[in-house]
Amino acid sequence: MKDAFRRLGSDFLSTIVFLVIYLVTDNVILATSVAILGAIGQVIYVRIKGQELGYMTWASLALVIVLGGATLLTHDPRFVLAKPAIGHVAIGLIMLKRGWMLRYLPPIVTETIPEYVTFAGYAWAALMFVLAAGTVAVAATGDMKLWAIYVSVVLLGAKIAAFAIQYVAFRLLVGSRLRAARA
Repeated sequence: MKDAFRRLGSDFLSTIVFLVIYLVTDNVILATSVAILGAIGQVIYVRIKGQELGYMTWASLALVIVLGGATLLTHDPRFVLAKPAIGHVAIGLIMLKRGWMLRYLPPIVTETIPEYVTFAGYAWAALMFVLAAGTVAVAATGDMKLWAIYVSVVLLGAKIAAFAIQYVAFRLLVGSRLRAARA
């Protein structure tokens, strides 16, 4: 679990850096520049350490450079603001693969309620697509404060809420199936 959070933080480091710099300075150009340099520095650091970079890290770097570059050239923050949406679409597409959740769940869940695990996996994919659409809609407004609130509160809050709902539902469903099997 700790490794998953580390990888997720690494994949979205440039977005986090951008958000923090922007909130501290209220300067989109500075925040974008630091995010681009930070993403490049992150890749160089990992390569110097001899570690392999995952697909999401390379994709994130490409998006930061392309969308950040477009923001710097046009002075239009909407390009860089759309980056989290692209990440959510990519994750959503991965989540469309049947059974992707199986490796994250305890055996009692996967053995007792496999059909619900499949449904939950598709529900997570749908959530990623909805959050991506919301990110694009908020980015299109160009309102930096609204975007900052959306990516730091709504994106995170929706995922925490979905996880909590899934946890409770799985506990109830597994308990119900086990009681029914004993009866």
